[in-house]
Amino acid sequence: MGSEARAAQVNEVIRRLEDHYVFPDVAEKLAKVLRARLDEGAYADLDDPEFATAVTADLQSVNDDQHLRLRHHAGPVAEDGDAEYASEDFRRAAELENFGIAAVRRLPGNVGYVDTTLLYPLDLAAPAVSAAMTLVAAADALLLDVRHNRGGSPDTSAFLQSYLVDERTHYLDIYERDGDRVTQMWTLPYVPGPKFGGTKPIWVLTGPATFSGGEDLAFSLQRQERAKTVGEPTRGGAHPREQYKVDTYLDVTVSIARSYDPKSGENWEGAGVPPDVPVAADKAFDTAYALALRHVLELGDAGPRQVVADEARKALDQL
Repeated sequence: MGSEARAAQVNEVIRRLEDHYVFPDVAEKLAKVLRARLDEGAYADLDDPEFATAVTADLQSVNDDQHLRLRHHAGPVAEDGDAEYASEDFRRAAELENFGIAAVRRLPGNVGYVDTTLLYPLDLAAPAVSAAMTLVAAADALLLDVRHNRGGSPDTSAFLQSYLVDERTHYLDIYERDGDRVTQMWTLPYVPGPKFGGTKPIWVLTGPATFSGGEDLAFSLQRQERAKTVGEPTRGGAHPREQYKVDTYLDVTVSIARSYDPKSGENWEGAGVPPDVPVAADKAFDTAYALALRHVLELGDAGPRQVVADEARKALDQL
């Protein structure tokens, strides 16, 4: 790659930062870093994948924003914005990942379990999320696993959370630099199928791989005192991002907004979501399941609950 072409790519990354990054003052600092690195020849002898890795490290060097990344793709990249999500390849990938629902089941003791890996755009994910939440609606307690959830759509987070409350809830605000506007995130007034509801206990399983949209779920449910988090602190990415084309095989993801608790103004950027019950991530399931089973046993064993109580005692003995 010639020096002029590399310079053009770096300047395009800088342009995208200056135009869109949610913190304009940080964008100026990042621009200085990238120009200095370019001038000293740091990118000169790198192939495209190495160049993308090096620029990503430099982008994250100022404020450790993990949503800032230069990405190299094997094929031509999509145009700006939502074009990536509209592609047939993306839709096929979503389908192969079961639209982000990795597992859903009723555990012994009438405890529901939902494992999510990505919050795909709502127009793709809604049927799968609705089906999963319908299956756990009658459970006495719920384990929501986001330990491997790498992010996704705020709208899908709102949709899923709508199954876990009884009334519309204002749980998050998102400030967008473009337009200098704030969007209030509320749960929906209606969802397909029955709800789990707003009174039965929820434990959210977290770990160091939990990122972005997965953290939105953990943070919002924790801050609303709707759920307890169990596991390890999450990765710490609270800035919704957008992707912008840099060159044929390169695009840059830029944080265009900032999510925060509408009551306190706080978010999970950098620090992650802290666990209410700190345990190693690989122990989070057993720990949360035991808590859920103890809750089930507190509900008694009269009448139809005898079978469930017997299941809960046996499951607890086996943990």
